[in-house]
Amino acid sequence: MTDNNHFAKVIAVYNSIVDAQFSEGQGLPVVGAMLKVASSRGEDISLQVVEHRADNICRCVALGFTYGVGRNAPVDIMERGLVVPKDLAQLYGRVLNAMAVPVDHKGAFKGDDFVPVKPLSSRFGREVDINLNKKPERIYSGIKIIDLLFPLIKSSKTGLLGGAACGKTILILEIIHNIIKFQSGTCVFSGVGERIREGNELYHEFLRSGLLKNSILVFGQMNESPGMRFEAANTAVSLAEMVLEKGRDVLFFMDNVFRFVQAGSEISTLLGRIPSEGGYQPTMTSEISQLHERICSEKSASITAIEAIYVPADDLTDPAVVAIFAHMDSFIVLSRSMVQKGLYPAIDPLQSSAGSLSPAIVGKRHFDTAQEVLRHFSRYEELERIVSIIGKEELSLEEKVMFDRAKKLQNFLTQPFFTAEVYTGRPGVFVELDDTISGCERIIGGEFDKADETSLYCIGKMNA
Repeated sequence: MTDNNHFAKVIAVYNSIVDAQFSEGQGLPVVGAMLKVASSRGEDISLQVVEHRADNICRCVALGFTYGVGRNAPVDIMERGLVVPKDLAQLYGRVLNAMAVPVDHKGAFKGDDFVPVKPLSSRFGREVDINLNKKPERIYSGIKIIDLLFPLIKSSKTGLLGGAACGKTILILEIIHNIIKFQSGTCVFSGVGERIREGNELYHEFLRSGLLKNSILVFGQMNESPGMRFEAANTAVSLAEMVLEKGRDVLFFMDNVFRFVQAGSEISTLLGRIPSEGGYQPTMTSEISQLHERICSEKSASITAIEAIYVPADDLTDPAVVAIFAHMDSFIVLSRSMVQKGLYPAIDPLQSSAGSLSPAIVGKRHFDTAQEVLRHFSRYEELERIVSIIGKEELSLEEKVMFDRAKKLQNFLTQPFFTAEVYTGRPGVFVELDDTISGCERIIGGEFDKADETSLYCIGKMNA
């Protein structure tokens, strides 16, 4: 896999940062080039060049732990860098790490025909799809509140934002399950910096539901080095681009893009760079931009991205979260107050926003119904404060009716998930958009004014 065309030696190791010095007069490998060094335990550790320094030194980020790497250890150049099989069919159903190496114990890739995982520079000359007259194509998630208020559009980027334990991972799993199972497409999933348990559950859920054969999974979990976590996102995007070049539509999922920023921050600290005012790395904005600018459709095929975004301390004004906002077409905010009320998915419709909710895209009936639902939720939020102080009996008759209908709409827009069946014991449901719209219309029209609001909780479509 490697050739010893160049030679260097390790002169310093700072955690995940390794300094390799080349001989006097010898050319240095370019920034981004891959090197490798052998540890005292006989393991090959990959290094990525990030800086050129004085005295013919390359400063590198280790893609792995540097246990057993000592001074004067020989360093070789990996001429091919990261490679994957030319036959992309071998990638389907496999779990890879940031080095594009299988980690699912199913053996190495077969054959000798490999191609490099393409770097950012290879994409500069591609033909991007910028046809503004093209009619947007809907993607149905089967989740009532998303299809109604935050419709997913092919070639768009959607962010799922929320603090810890608000349900980001289970929601992204359900979206993957419904889109891949009930529709079509190739799924590229990037697990960045999350728990190993979640990656394990995701793999077995894909296996159980038969989604694995249409999917490529790339993981850089929280127990791995910051270099591996950071590059897992870039490797997944590179694989998505390669699938895109074959003319196949791609559904790109990432859980979680904030951990990508966090890994970049750790690397920046180890490199000794001065942090920005918010405590993040000074290159944060450019790193996020470079990642997201690669996620764009071509004329031959589309790429649709759905990304989970962790919100530290539930603060939506966090600099990293704000920097990610700029690249999203829609963002769906998961609220802790909705979790406390037991409303799942815990989406706060008044904090969320969707650029695709327009009459020209979804049609007049859908748009009018969505606006009426949002109006009820907005009024409910105002009345809820009053009710908590003076009680519901002090409201006018009109306010009582709107208050009750809004609560019924909230309950109706909850639903059981396929991916949560083992926890809830309720079978999951895929709800068609027409059933969601007609259900909301009936509640708003007063057809369920005498019904118990709990009868609408966690159901699929209305049966009667």
